[in-house]
Amino acid sequence: MELAGLACAKAVHAQYSKGKVLVLCGPGNNGGDGFVCARHLQQFVGCCDYIFQLSLVHKGFEPSILYPKQSKSDLMQSLVKQCTGMGITVMEKLPTLSDFSLIVDAFFGFSFRPPLREPFGEIIDAVTKSGIFVFAIDIPSGWDVENGPPSEGSYVHPHGIISLTAPKLCVRDWTGPHFVGGRFVPKRLAEEHNLLLPNYPNADQIVKLE
Repeated sequence: MELAGLACAKAVHAQYSKGKVLVLCGPGNNGGDGFVCARHLQQFVGCCDYIFQLSLVHKGFEPSILYPKQSKSDLMQSLVKQCTGMGITVMEKLPTLSDFSLIVDAFFGFSFRPPLREPFGEIIDAVTKSGIFVFAIDIPSGWDVENGPPSEGSYVHPHGIISLTAPKLCVRDWTGPHFVGGRFVPKRLAEEHNLLLPNYPNADQIVKLE
């Protein structure tokens, strides 16, 4: 989860570089990735300009977390504590979306089966209506892992995606910005399961698919 969340943060940084970010976190592992992503975004510093030999560091990301359905698991409670301890706001109610320039979708992931239940559907409808850029972690919330978005009902309309480990069937027709992250699968395991994983350059955690 730590490596997955770091990869997500690196992908967000590669695509957007700075801004106020609202991370939508669900109660499961995908939500956990979102908490870790927010924590790393908080640590990233923006770009530097050098003027008259002075380094001017621009503010990077300012993450907040929307966590409408909280988990009782020790892991998730620990992740909440880590983020709040770093000064990251964790909310249960939808804030004013116009305050944010980017939304990271970490509500649901691989094990989700439609349809969405409330309050998630209402939140996602508001996000869609806002027109704010949405970067989805692994599988856009509301999508079926194999078939993609449903023919009706609420679901995330992403502007960018980071697939964890490998792209899933649901994104086979995706043509927008697409990263793969999660450099944690041993080579022998990948060969055993015939996984076609990207070649990560140097020590990079992500690869952008062309």
